[in-house]
Amino acid sequence: MVLASREKPPLRECFPLILGSASIELLKQSSESLAGRINYIHLSGFLIKEVPSKDLRKLWLRGGLPLSFLASSEKMSIDWREQYIRTFLERDIPQLGLSLPAVTMRRLWTMLAHLHGQVLNYSELSKSFGVSDNTIRRYVDVLENTFMVRTLSPWHTNIGKRLIKRPKVYIQDSGILHSLLTIENHKGLVSHPKLGSSWEGFVIDQIIRSSNIPENRFHFWGIHAGAELDLFWQKNGKNYGIEIKYSDAPKLTASMISATQSLELQHLWVIYPGDTTYKLAPKITVLPFSDINVLNIN
Repeated sequence: MVLASREKPPLRECFPLILGSASIELLKQSSESLAGRINYIHLSGFLIKEVPSKDLRKLWLRGGLPLSFLASSEKMSIDWREQYIRTFLERDIPQLGLSLPAVTMRRLWTMLAHLHGQVLNYSELSKSFGVSDNTIRRYVDVLENTFMVRTLSPWHTNIGKRLIKRPKVYIQDSGILHSLLTIENHKGLVSHPKLGSSWEGFVIDQIIRSSNIPENRFHFWGIHAGAELDLFWQKNGKNYGIEIKYSDAPKLTASMISATQSLELQHLWVIYPGDTTYKLAPKITVLPFSDINVLNIN
């Protein structure tokens, strides 16, 4: 292309686009050579607002990765996710500089799936693998930086209580979680011990990715005495929270009251798979999952 003028073209015409299929080395070089002039846009799976309401259960079961969600049958979706996991472990992980065998990395990934929604204990994992805590942290960081795992940090406040100070861990995509747990259909999901945790992680993922708030500003809150809150954030100097329940009709609990008072919440929403919105208390509302877009977390 030959320019008719010596003037530089407008900046908007000079942005290169590097897709996720680019080599790890190229992406690394771009971050070093274009510091301050590069922007990363992370494109993940389908959001609730991008699929028909009749397919929300399918979105939860299969996850939001397009070829998994859009597969013509459950078997094709399962097969695609298995190949995705295998390719990630055998090709992508080595490109990141990890020499850990794929079978070992899959074992760790599967163990994290069984810990989905729980507080992460690096020491227990390191004992299982016979490596140091720092090594396990590094492996978990790799899974988090490649968007396979999400760690949710605890919110610390000076309220004089014994707070939980370790992060919670979630497999980011619900379909990948279900593959790692060998859950193949909705019947298997609703009878699985991780049903509640799966629902919790799915809802948290949808809320975080639907918001314009940076992910590191979302937290969970809990005290060793038992009270907890699944999701906490601040906006315009006010505190908000979400509790997630896989229940037909959630009821007011002591934990909800404690969280609302201790964190001085402006409002607490209880997200559930039903279809009716109702009040539990002046500052506590039960909200259907299908209506989470009304939260307007921007």
